[in-house]
Amino acid sequence: MEKRGIRTERGNLNREIEVSNQRLRQLKARISKLQNWLKEEAANTEPPTLADVIQGILSKREQNGKQSRYTTIHNLKAAANMLMFLQTNNIKDMAGLEEKVEDMYGKQSGIAEKMKPIDRRLKTLDEHISNAEKYFQYRDIFKEYKQQKPKKQEAFYESHRMELTHYEAAERYLNAVVNGKTSIPLKAWKAEREKLNGEKKQLTRQYYVLKDEVKEVEQIRRNVYSILREENGRELPTRKYEYDR
Repeated sequence: MEKRGIRTERGNLNREIEVSNQRLRQLKARISKLQNWLKEEAANTEPPTLADVIQGILSKREQNGKQSRYTTIHNLKAAANMLMFLQTNNIKDMAGLEEKVEDMYGKQSGIAEKMKPIDRRLKTLDEHISNAEKYFQYRDIFKEYKQQKPKKQEAFYESHRMELTHYEAAERYLNAVVNGKTSIPLKAWKAEREKLNGEKKQLTRQYYVLKDEVKEVEQIRRNVYSILREENGRELPTRKYEYDR
């Protein structure tokens, strides 16, 4: 049937086997060339850096007039940024690139850790200041309540229940906070809050600047993997972490 031009399941299978065998032969030839190249380069004191390898691959493709998935998706500016980053940071291999990304995430995590105690203290200060302001806001009404004659106190309290309830709650809170001190340091609390808010804003700016840089570097890492994976015709090892945060 195949001789008569009619495709059969067995014939299709044989053709798939032939294609697979051809790819296997090509892969073995690539491996052989790579092994020979490694032997030749073993004597060099300065092996090619990752940037050299990437640039060599892209240059070879350009000379051969080949289009790759990388060149169809990314433009020359992206390639230039990638090579510039590798050269500027003296990254010579994939291990160095992974180390650079991990270091940047370590710094980002460090900033986040610095912000945690600031956030906790700001929350406490907000409570202190809120209660102190209520205390001072309703203190005169409480004094007036205390000055009422016993028979009129209940009626006065009912007519000012909201204000007096806030005052009493604030007084209980502040008594526990100031711990016997005669004055309430409202001014000092506000000054501390302003200072901490300034520090938080600065850390937040640093965090998001670093986050943008990490995002860019992670894209560079993916581009490098994409090029090497396509060049090698195989999947590179999957990393134990993902950087898209």
